[in-house]
Amino acid sequence: MTRPQSDIDAVEQANTAFYEAMERGDFDELSALWLDDEISCVHPGWPALSGRGEVLRSYALIMANTEYIQFFLTDTKVTVIGDTAVVTCTENILSGGPAEDGGELGPLVGQLVVATNVFRRTSDGWRVWSHHASPVLTESEEDEENGPS
Repeated sequence: MTRPQSDIDAVEQANTAFYEAMERGDFDELSALWLDDEISCVHPGWPALSGRGEVLRSYALIMANTEYIQFFLTDTKVTVIGDTAVVTCTENILSGGPAEDGGELGPLVGQLVVATNVFRRTSDGWRVWSHHASPVLTESEEDEENGPS
């Protein structure tokens, strides 16, 4: 296996680990996947967050308020240049809020998000440097019926 392909494989594994930690709600594993300094994150609809404290607090908040989340990644592309890697993908997200009074999972909601994950190579492997996710806006049926404005 060539070195560039092994780098791509390692970045793909780190990217998969990032989403799997979110799905399991494993805050400790998620924290370990991020660099120790100079990190940034933009969640859909949120302001830009910077620094390890702000970024990890945001994930703790999301995990505390999300009973169920699953990511189906599509259109994944990995580029590695030196010790930096960029992963672009579409996050097809299925999530549910905390249980309602009856003890059942809250309603499931689907969301389509495009994401860019930037990784940096460290002595401990590839670590997340930045995550930026933006919602994909789709036209509603009403917009389609009325045509462009």
